Amino acid sequence: MEYIELDNDLQFEGPPFTDTEIKQILIRVIALENLVITLLSEASDRQRGLGREMANYIIPRAGKTQHPLTMHASAHMIQLIERANHFKARPS
Repeated sequence: MEYIELDNDLQFEGPPFTDTEIKQILIRVIALENLVITLLSEASDRQRGLGREMANYIIPRAGKTQHPLTMHASAHMIQLIERANHFKARPS
């Protein structure tokens, strides 16, 4: 078994991912993001607001370590909500 370093303090014990496995993960992430955008486009303002609250919630509090991946995840959550607004159902 080989250790794969995911972060400074986190390691994964297992064989390294192949290029094919990494591409499959990326395809799945893209598909999931687009499904989330679709669902958010039909969500209520309250539900989208809860998504924004969660994005703010995962940002480390003052005095805590600011982890770059968490910061990027929070920003990406907001971007997904904003992208969903483009497809938001409009009254006929």
